[in-house]
Amino acid sequence: MSPAEETAKILRQLGVNSGGGMPCCSPIDGSRIGSVTEASPVEVGAACAAAQAAFLAWRAVPAPRRGELVRLLGEELRSAKEPLARLVTLEAGKIVSEGLGEVQEMIDICDYAVGLSRQLYGLVIASERPEHRMIEQWHPLGLVAVISAFNFPVAVWAWNAALALVCGDPVIWKPSEKTPLTAAAVMALVGRALARFGDAPHALLQLLQGGRAVGAALADDPRIKLVSATGSTRMGRELGPLVAARFGRTLLELGGNNAMIVAPSADLALAERAILFSAAGTAGQRCTSLRRLIVHDSIADALVSRLRALIAKIPVGDPRDSVTLVGPLIDADAYDAMARACPDVERVDAVDGGHYVRPALVEVSAQAGIMLEETFAPILYVLRYSTFDQAIALNNDVKQGLSSSIFTNDLREAERFLSAAGSDCGIANVNIGPSGAEIGGAFGGEKETGGGRESGSDSWRAYMRRSTNTINYGSTLPLAQGVKFDLDA
Repeated sequence: MSPAEETAKILRQLGVNSGGGMPCCSPIDGSRIGSVTEASPVEVGAACAAAQAAFLAWRAVPAPRRGELVRLLGEELRSAKEPLARLVTLEAGKIVSEGLGEVQEMIDICDYAVGLSRQLYGLVIASERPEHRMIEQWHPLGLVAVISAFNFPVAVWAWNAALALVCGDPVIWKPSEKTPLTAAAVMALVGRALARFGDAPHALLQLLQGGRAVGAALADDPRIKLVSATGSTRMGRELGPLVAARFGRTLLELGGNNAMIVAPSADLALAERAILFSAAGTAGQRCTSLRRLIVHDSIADALVSRLRALIAKIPVGDPRDSVTLVGPLIDADAYDAMARACPDVERVDAVDGGHYVRPALVEVSAQAGIMLEETFAPILYVLRYSTFDQAIALNNDVKQGLSSSIFTNDLREAERFLSAAGSDCGIANVNIGPSGAEIGGAFGGEKETGGGRESGSDSWRAYMRRSTNTINYGSTLPLAQGVKFDLDA
């Protein structure tokens, strides 16, 4: 069955109507598999107005009740896991297990958010004034815009939407123009959950298809209190100032240039597995993909030789095939970017019309030039080091700061890597790769990665506003810091 035929079948199964002037193509063979209607500037404004009305109602709903909607959404995702995952494979080119894993990530964050809906806790703070009490509360923030990228076409929306919903916020989603059909399918499942929930306000969850103009219109609308955007550093440079100019909030998940240090004491068999998945998984198109491998001189020759042999064996091909481990690049632009960075790129004849490549391993003597930039493709640069100080310096000497890892059985090296003097990334791992995060931890990075945090830990606070309250339950009015302001009657 062709990608177009299979996509049409799944869309019918999920109740999605495809049609409009914005085409969607499958990276499997480059064929057109559907189309959607692009939102106009007027429609963006109308969506924001409707979401604002929804916010006034939704913020008054008790958080555990809001969590019930997320629970129902999780059920709908469970029931449609396989067809939705298949659509991710068809539209984003992910292999079967990664497509299933992405939908599972959506289910996991729904489960997490349901529990969170009963734990949106504040603080009780000691007051210096007698018969006074101070507390800190968290209230719903307002409208949240989610701008997502093609490489995780549905999971990133779920990270944001599940938390935003239990925090009391409506969500407007602008997906990548490269993966609009998966977004439409998710919204069909959202519609089922809303129908079962029964009394959610209209326009609580909305979808706006389109390109940069739609994203810019959302970023510029003062009714949008938080813009959560995933994409390139270039995109963040453009979007960030636009939101900041109106004093809105941003949650930016931008580029990564992730490294792994392999120390002399490392379990090399374990490291090899992590390197292959982190560098080649999703055809090197994860923001956490391994780009730089920093290997100790004493083991570099053996490890590089072993990696070259393993990379040559990686099955590259149609992602629908159960034996495939590396599917296609998303489009011709992605292939051209890889070819500019790695002129010796090896094309793989897999499916006509698709852009299939074998992951590249490039040994370099210094960290400079094109490797300092993020190329969204399976290119792994190998550097050598002699001292641990040198390895840490190489790890940190890039503009991005998303994810990092070290393979070592030396406790001191591991602890130093995780310390303030170690990796400067938002994610630092020991004896696992930089890619493949769980939803329980906060996801995000430093420097030009943007500083945003999504998913677990206390990331929920980004979707709420803080209120500090002081209550006087006495009959006098003492002032803080011993200030006196007495006026005789």
